[in-house]
This record gives sequence, C-alpha cells and structure tokens, in this order.
Amino acid sequence: MLKQLILFFCTALILRNAVAQIAPTHRYKDLIFKDVSIEKDLSYNSATTKATQKSYLFDLYQPKGDDLKERPLIIWMHGGGFKFGSKTSKGVTVWSRDFAQRGYVCVSINYRLSKHNPLFNFDTLMKATFYATQDAKRAVAYFRANADKYGIDPDKIILGGNSAGGMISLHAAYTNNQDFGRMAHLSDPEITELGIPKQPIYAVINYWGAIFNLDWLSNSKTPIISVHGSRDGLVPITHKDAPLHGSLDIYNRAQQLHIPNTLNIYEDYSHELQRHFNPLFEGPYAKENWLEAAQFTADYLYRMMEKKK
Repeated sequence: MLKQLILFFCTALILRNAVAQIAPTHRYKDLIFKDVSIEKDLSYNSATTKATQKSYLFDLYQPKGDDLKERPLIIWMHGGGFKFGSKTSKGVTVWSRDFAQRGYVCVSINYRLSKHNPLFNFDTLMKATFYATQDAKRAVAYFRANADKYGIDPDKIILGGNSAGGMISLHAAYTNNQDFGRMAHLSDPEITELGIPKQPIYAVINYWGAIFNLDWLSNSKTPIISVHGSRDGLVPITHKDAPLHGSLDIYNRAQQLHIPNTLNIYEDYSHELQRHFNPLFEGPYAKENWLEAAQFTADYLYRMMEKKK
C-alpha cells in the first residue's frame, strides 16, 4: 500500500511538472526570460555640456539571449517631485527588469531636475514638468533614430513612469508646447527655443501621476494605462484645489473622448502604493504592488498588440 501511495504521488508530481513545462507563455505578457543584461550610463543627448550631461544619461535593460529585432521599447522615468530621484530609483529599476524579462527593451532615463522647490510652488512645478517633458520627447526622438542599434520597433515606443514620471509621460503624449509653455508662464521665444517637436507615442504608463489640464486629452488618442492609490495625498486620484487632475479624472475624461485606457485603483493605498507614504522607505507591500501593477500593465499592452496584428 505504501509503495502504491509513493508511486501515485511521484506520478502526480511528474505530471504537474510536465504541465507546467508545456503551459503556454506569451512574449510581452509573461516573464519568459530568466536573465537581463544592463548597460549603464549611456546618453540620449549628444549636445550636452559637462554640467548637464548627467541629466541625459540612461541605463539600458534587455532580455539576455534574445535575438528578436524590432521589440517594443519602454522609456521609464522616475518619481521624486521633479527635485529628487534618478534612473536608478527603486521603482523604475524594478519595472525595467520586469518588462525586459517579458521581452521588452527598457531604458530608465535621467531628466532635468528643478533647482527650486516644485512641491511648494505651483508655477515652479509647471516649469519643471515642461522642461522634463521636453527631455522625454528628446529621448523618444533619439531612440526612434537609433531603433536598429537597440533592436526596437520605432512605432512601439512607450513612455512610463511613477509620480513625476507619470506626469511627464502624460504631458509628452498629450500637450503641445505652446499651450503648455504659456500655462507655465514661459514667453513665446522661450517656448520656441526650448520646445522639442511632439513625438508619436504608442502608449502611456501612468503610475500615480496627473495632468494639469484635462482638455489636453483631446490632442491625442494615445492609450493610457493608469494605476493609483485611492488615498494618495501627494498626487490625489481626483481633482482637489490645484489644477492637477489625477488618474480617476483622466480615466473619466478619456472614456468620454473614446481614448483607449484602463485604470487599476488600489483601495486604501497612498502614494507609491504604500499604506502610508514614506519617501525613504517603501514598506513591506509596495514592491509586491509594483509587480502587480506591472502585470496589469503587461496584460493591457499585450491585448493592444494582439488587436493590432
């Protein structure tokens, strides 16, 4: 009897492993690559000075052993209130590695940070967002021009980020320089000098970001994938006092405008999907939530790509 039980459990274990091995996996949806290669401190702007070159560095994440060309690219931009953070901030490194394991090429970029205090002055916040948005568009233009070099599909360049990075992604996809620059109280000559032409963007990944003006959503049909905590006190999910509209506002207006979009709300979670936001320590649940957000995003992007085949 004991031998029969042992034989039964061994057979069940073998069958389970066999099923796991033949279970279908889908590139861009599932984690199909074990290892990721990382190249650090590359530049997306050749016209920098020594004083500004750090602002235009990026790290490149690719799935090891992948011989496919023309892969989708995700450009990740960190949070930090346009004052702090870098391409090595924890969230963007987690997502860069995660999506590279799914078969994407990912880059985590630096962008210009404010020398002032954007979180305490709204005009400064708008200016900082305008400058960072130009950097995002410059990065898109760079990777489109160098698509062959990095093995990417120039028609599938995605912008993504958390907090400030989410804001940059939204504004790069949906604003024009004139309207945005004037709202940021820049002069027309400044706007002309500083502005980068708008770049086509395949999709926006907006993790707990916001947009200054919902009317700007009429400027494009770029799909938007949003994730936000319902109790986010730093970037509220819906409009409060300042002209800053969070993910729920964006979702509702996008629905009205028939823009492809989706929203995943984390009930009772705060900024960065933490229970109680702490910029210095993400707590025990944040990374798990970030990875869940990645799967939610990957599922939506996969459906997008399958629909367009």
